[in-house]
Amino acid sequence: MSTPPLTPWLHRPLAELLRQRGHAWLLQGPSGIGQYELALALASAWLCEQPQEGGTACGHCASCHAIEVRTHADLCVLMPEVAMQELGWPLDEKAQADIDDKKRKASREIRVEAMREAVGFAQRTSARGRGKVVLVYPAERMNNITANALLKTLEEPVGDVRFVLASEAAWQLLPTIRSRCLGFTLPWPETTEAVAWLAEQKVPAADAAALLRAAGGRPSDALRLARAGQSPKAWSLLPKAISRGDVGALADHAPAQAVGALQKICHDLMAVGNGAEPRFFEAADLPAAPSRLALARWSKSLANAARTAEHPFNAGLMLEALVSEARSTLNSAARRP
Repeated sequence: MSTPPLTPWLHRPLAELLRQRGHAWLLQGPSGIGQYELALALASAWLCEQPQEGGTACGHCASCHAIEVRTHADLCVLMPEVAMQELGWPLDEKAQADIDDKKRKASREIRVEAMREAVGFAQRTSARGRGKVVLVYPAERMNNITANALLKTLEEPVGDVRFVLASEAAWQLLPTIRSRCLGFTLPWPETTEAVAWLAEQKVPAADAAALLRAAGGRPSDALRLARAGQSPKAWSLLPKAISRGDVGALADHAPAQAVGALQKICHDLMAVGNGAEPRFFEAADLPAAPSRLALARWSKSLANAARTAEHPFNAGLMLEALVSEARSTLNSAARRP
């Protein structure tokens, strides 16, 4: 899998990072604005053999090519195995064999065994002479055991090794991990910049702005919605369809996606109820807001559902239960005194 070009809103953050010194960075911000892409661009720049003006990677030297084909000897990538597979990074032979032989499923956390291998990697001599880089993404997928295995190396790195941790939920990281890194918060892309980029990715101009809104302003998430076939019209009709108890409105959603969509409806109703503008839907698309207490209870219930949405006991029954609860909550607005 080739490395995609850096999105326009990440060029300035990359230049800023390359002007600063530091052996460990924590890139943080919400999903869909490019933490992984920025982390990989930063690692590529550090390892590039012919860096350009400003320190960015040239894209054509042997080091850049090795990163492109996922074989660089001085870059260690730590991710959950499902993310490694999605992003085209090879698993080690034993892990791949275990998954191929159905001995276990690909992990959704960064495994402690992989972290221990990364610590060993950090202690070895650089193969290409430009130092070594450990890239961790999403960093919040380290459990406490895995994170503790990284701590000492992160605080006292051996030799010329640098770390870049990218996170979409930095508050979930251990305070000891955060304190050992220099923090960098990614800026939100401008709407015009994001819409123009979506158009470059072949998203129809008529859909780009609506999908960007559905994604809460996150361009990469908007692109995923477009590639999944999300219709802006169907999205706009979703809140009132749910208030009618129409399970079919979520029929093409996986349980985790359904929970996410309902959380967006709940968020916007909370915003409207407090006099703010909705974020994911137009105000006219929303049903009447129920009481704050009803919305708070629904929000808490959805948060609980999100924890098991990846592995539901029965996806169909889960969707029915979610829509039934949503309908009950949303129609409580009509019963308010």
